[in-house]
Amino acid sequence: MGRYQDALDYIFGYVNYEKKARYPYDAATFDLSRMVQVLDLLGRPHDKFRSVHIAGTKGKGSTSAMVESMLSAAGFRTGLFTSPHLHSFRERIRVGRELMSKADLVNLLERCRPAIEAVEGITAFEVMTAMAFQYFAEQQVEWAVVEVGLGGRLDATNVVHPAVCAITSLSYDHVELLGHTLSLIAFEKAGIIKKGVPVVSSPQEPEAMAVIERVCKDTGATLTVVGRDWTWQQHGADITGQTFTVRGPGGAPELADLRIPLLGEHQLDNATAAVAIAQQLRDAGVDVPDRAIQGGLAHARWPGRFELLSRSPMLVVDSAHNENSAHKLRAALANYVPRPPRRQLCLVFGASSDKDIDGMLEQFLRPQSETGYPPADKVIVTKSGHPRSAEPAELADLVRSISPRTPISVQPDLSSALREALAWAGEHDLICITGSIFVVAQARREWAAHHPEVFPADDWVWQDETSGQVVPD
Repeated sequence: MGRYQDALDYIFGYVNYEKKARYPYDAATFDLSRMVQVLDLLGRPHDKFRSVHIAGTKGKGSTSAMVESMLSAAGFRTGLFTSPHLHSFRERIRVGRELMSKADLVNLLERCRPAIEAVEGITAFEVMTAMAFQYFAEQQVEWAVVEVGLGGRLDATNVVHPAVCAITSLSYDHVELLGHTLSLIAFEKAGIIKKGVPVVSSPQEPEAMAVIERVCKDTGATLTVVGRDWTWQQHGADITGQTFTVRGPGGAPELADLRIPLLGEHQLDNATAAVAIAQQLRDAGVDVPDRAIQGGLAHARWPGRFELLSRSPMLVVDSAHNENSAHKLRAALANYVPRPPRRQLCLVFGASSDKDIDGMLEQFLRPQSETGYPPADKVIVTKSGHPRSAEPAELADLVRSISPRTPISVQPDLSSALREALAWAGEHDLICITGSIFVVAQARREWAAHHPEVFPADDWVWQDETSGQVVPD
């Protein structure tokens, strides 16, 4: 355990922008030449596997997980690089759908350290990215699905030359870094587009789509758009998943009887984007049969996203962290947890200080919209242990400014907040914990401690490191 913790301390000892609320976002701070240098010293491992590169504001993780699952179901040896992690750092670097072992991480770092330490100014995320690519090469991965960390144009992952690029739903997040307009955000995300590499895009606002279309035209990249070229039709949905049909462009045969365990109509957009990516690979000669698409989607795994942990009372956790994702969460609650006359909603909320907290809270506190869930009947504000966490007292002031009559409680940590919510809720009521992936991780850990039967033996919660304690091998 000591050597593994030492390895994590070493990695996070470099400048770690995941824990900083404000920093300059420019080519001087995020210099891709550092990634080129360290990868050259490692023997260019990113050239030893084929890849799919996925950017976006929301849905990029879910889409990445679905694409990897389909490629794995097709019989390929796969790698998946994502960030941040929910419970364990090892979630970020997976091969064959398995978390990297602690011993592998320790040994990998020792092999990479000479190259890492030879590059001046290298950051923690650049270290992680280089290690992931090196691990994929050593493990003889055939296909790696690489999720962008932040933005795209200057992201450390933007050194790969993928077979397909994808841009999932764009909305306002990290606006102090990426820009205060959708066109500026789209410009940063579209920075992953490469000359002649096909692009798949989720539905976008016209302002964002115009930028993506312009970059594709300038680079000679073909653009496929979900909602225009690829469409879905939902056939059924319950708390365990959704069934749907996908139709491609130009009279292409439809893919019917598809199912995903992820909830919310936005996940159907993500799933359809994943299918469109698979079709682009098939057009390039990659063998991804229909059964692999069907099986891969059915077994895709991305916990902490509209996840039901209890039915009595209903307990839902979701990693929504901007206004757009909060809106989609409220719509999903209306679709999957319909409100009978006696059901009330307790919102347990914690967020990072650099997020659009006002926008998120308004989504849960404003009067009922035509399609949304009724506003929260009670709010408990809290915080995770993450350095960027907003103070609960400040969150409480924001709640009062938006909805002065809503009962509100302030709790210093998630454990206390969950206890209060459970004491308040009746068997028919709903508790929704959201606002941050870090809050959701702690909620899952707390629930697992008291209800271990809810989580399968291979759930990441059993490898939880968010409490500051590393689980021993």
